[in-house]
Amino acid sequence: MSLSRDTKYPTRRAYVVKVRSDASSGSLAGRVENLFTGQSHEFSSGGELLDSIASDLAAIAAEHPADRKDGKP
Repeated sequence: MSLSRDTKYPTRRAYVVKVRSDASSGSLAGRVENLFTGQSHEFSSGGELLDSIASDLAAIAAEHPADRKDGKP
């Protein structure tokens, strides 16, 4: 059995989501931080949270095209 150096959950794609104390199910708000880069973004809805993570993942893919498994740029 050989161990793969590739992980399903690379550190550069790890995030901490902090939800504001006054947030509710109808009003999600807080901050998301990439643990690898330290960059953080405020969000005021679930959509903004997902958009923030998606744009961060797109930036990571653009910076590290060799990390992509599907061969796309």
